Parts: sequence; C-alpha cells; structure tokens
Amino acid sequence: MDRTANTSVIIWLMGVALMVFVMITIGGITRLTDSGLSMVEWRPLIGTLPPLTDAEWMRVFTLYQQSPEYQKINAGMDLSAFKWIFFWEYLHRLFGRLIGLAFILPLLWFAFRRQIPHGFGRRFLILLILGGTQGAIGWWMVKSGLVDDPYVSAYRLATHLGIALTILAVLIWTIADLKHGRAILPRGHVAGVIGVLAITIIAGAFVAGMNAGLIYNEYPFMGGQLVPIEYGYYGVSDPFENPASAQFHHRWIAVLAVLGVISLWFRARKAHLNGVNLGLSGGVMMLAIFGQFVLGVMTLLYQVPVSLGTLHQAGAAFLLICVIWVSHGLMRLK
Repeated sequence: MDRTANTSVIIWLMGVALMVFVMITIGGITRLTDSGLSMVEWRPLIGTLPPLTDAEWMRVFTLYQQSPEYQKINAGMDLSAFKWIFFWEYLHRLFGRLIGLAFILPLLWFAFRRQIPHGFGRRFLILLILGGTQGAIGWWMVKSGLVDDPYVSAYRLATHLGIALTILAVLIWTIADLKHGRAILPRGHVAGVIGVLAITIIAGAFVAGMNAGLIYNEYPFMGGQLVPIEYGYYGVSDPFENPASAQFHHRWIAVLAVLGVISLWFRARKAHLNGVNLGLSGGVMMLAIFGQFVLGVMTLLYQVPVSLGTLHQAGAAFLLICVIWVSHGLMRLK
C-alpha cells in the first residue's frame, strides 16, 4: 500500500478518535445535567430526528412523565425544562450514530479499494464490534434508571465509560502503529501504569454513578480524617456501593496514577536519548496528569459543578491519549 493511502487511513482514524473524545465529553455533560433518563425509548434505526411538532414533543414528554425520574424527582417539570435535558441525551445518542457512520463508511471504502493496511483488518473489526456493543450498553445503562429507582446503575455507568475509553485507546495505539511503526503490546512497568490509570478512571465512574462527589467536599481529609468513618460498611461490595469508600479509593488511586505517570515520563526522557523523540509528548503528558489532578480536587471542593465535572471527564480522556501515545513510543524500543 502506498504512503498516501496510509496517510488517508491515519487521518480517518484521527477524525474518529477526536469524535470519540467529544462523545466522552458530551456524555459527561449529559450525566452532570441529569439528562440521561429523559429519553425513555430506544429507537436506534428510526430515532435519528428529534421531535419536530408540538404533538411529537407532547408524546415524548408524556412518556417521560410516566418514568420514575419524573414522578420521584422532577414532578412538575414543564415542557421547556424537559426540552433542555432531552437535548443533551438526544445529542449524545445522535453523536454516537455519527461516530458509527464516520467509522463504517470509510472502512467500507478503504476495503473496497484494498487500502486497509496489512495486518490491521482484525483490529478494525474489533473496533467495529466494540462500537456496536457500546451502543447497546448505553441503552442497558439507561434502562437501569427506568425502573423503581430513578438512577442509573454505577456498574453499568462504569462499563459504558470503560468501553468508550477502550475504543479511544485502541484508536490511538493504531494511529501510532501506522504513523511510527508497530510496537509490542504494553507489558511490565508500562502496562502497570496504564492499568493504574484505568483503575483510577473506573473508580471515578463509580464516584459519578453514586454522586459520591457531593459528600466530603474537602481535601485531603474526609470528615477530619484520612479514612472516612463509613469505610467498609458494605463488606465485599463496599468499593462499588459505598459512596464514601468509592471517593476514598478514587482519591488515593489517583495519587498512584500521578506517581506512575511521573515514572513513565522519566523513561520517556531516557528514550529521547536513545533516538526516539518522546520529549514533547512526555511533557504534554505531565501537564495533563497534574492538570487532571488539580481539576479533580477543584471539582470536589466546589461540589461537582457541570463545568468542572465536564472538564474532569474530558481531562481523563485526554490524559489516557497522552499515556497511550508515550507508552507506544516506549514499547517501540523493545
């Protein structure tokens, strides 16, 4: 395959990766504005257009009024307020469809022209499967909040975010493979840093899923002590169902992630001396990790405003991009 064709594939994947990043950010806004349960129907094929008439708006609003969220939390909400939360959930779903088209249509075109890079067909198939699965999991998550308890399952929220970030990571690794040459999969120290970062982000998803950021709005203490008094109340399931414990874990695993990224940066500096220039990407990664840590603390202290909460979720995705890019460079040296 010629170099021009390879460049076209890279540009396509970069565009898709950017869209996934934006999608993760929109997902954060949807969650923080409590918009995720406003659309109680799942119509993946015919639900592309929003309500266009007053009659259609009343139909979807009436459906929402029958939901537990309206009856237990938003009783009395008028149509104007409903349209605001409907907008964010609609945008989230619409953007998901657009990502699907942005991935599938060029993929078919490259396949038709036999321009898919050798050895990458299986990876593109995995991305396609992950994308389709993500759409179904999104509805599975929403459905958990359409029953008696009008809150989405923290387990399902963490799964939804985890798959989104997995897709983003695979896209970035693939772009790096095509641009700089294949690298072996992460192992040892590099795999450990990526793993700690992933656990930190998933722990943050449980914090979000339980609204655990609305308690203990202080740092570094929690109620005047390092370990909250409620820690361990739920036994084996405590890390996943106790808001205080979830916040505690997210705080301190984040510290480990900071230390891990710093250690990755030191390795990147040495790599620069070995002929692989990771200086700039390593520097951006350091700015990302410290910026993300400060954002996390500020989000907690200010009781999770939409602006800071959204930036914190977007920051997690951007940090992951930086860590994956630097990790790829380090694994090329193996």
